[in-house]
Amino acid sequence: MFSGELATATKIFGLELSDAQLEAFDKFYRLVIEQNRVMNLTTITEPHEFAIKHVIDSLSAWDKKIFRGNERLVDVGTGAGFPAIPLKIFCPQLMLCLIDSLAKRVDFLKRVVTELELDDVEIFHGRAEDLARQKIFREQFDIATSRAVARLNVLSEYCLPFVKVGGRFIALKGKNFREELDEARSAIKILGGGKIIVREVKLPTLDDSRAVIYVDKLKPTSAKFPRRAGLPNKQPL
Repeated sequence: MFSGELATATKIFGLELSDAQLEAFDKFYRLVIEQNRVMNLTTITEPHEFAIKHVIDSLSAWDKKIFRGNERLVDVGTGAGFPAIPLKIFCPQLMLCLIDSLAKRVDFLKRVVTELELDDVEIFHGRAEDLARQKIFREQFDIATSRAVARLNVLSEYCLPFVKVGGRFIALKGKNFREELDEARSAIKILGGGKIIVREVKLPTLDDSRAVIYVDKLKPTSAKFPRRAGLPNKQPL
């Protein structure tokens, strides 16, 4: 049932999934729904809505000009694995680093990676503000993604320190994306961001407005950032 909903939705959106990918997505869906009975992963559980609002929305970040080969991608505040797990299923060559501040979600993601037999995936428990200061993470990634974590000015401080110069920060945003972008432009510049591209997204069967925001990393992020845990959210740049 879920795989049928997803196959239809992806075709409408202009993407095509193989049988193996549909099977992987179906397994991922079942794992999320099963785990959702014992912890709060998502309020979206109906197959049609899950296919569109979680999977297709995650895949909206994909761009063949950016996802060319075996890029290293860090997903900040990954939650139940969005958008990183759908992107990995769609682009198996991606090397993932999943970061989340809740240990129970990290444990769940480890199970997902094992059961879906996903290669080149690392999972870490911690806050972005702390991890981004460590050498093994700082400016080591081609791409940083984040979805439904914070407003863009705050999110930029979480994500841009992970991105190497020449890489990209990709934010998946809802209907307030224009307002968020306006208030985040200064922060993006301070944090080393450069060119910004906004691609508006229309998801199948939905009338709401949303967008994917791509930010080029132009120069290294100052050692001052990110600030200590909690401060970016309390005092946005």
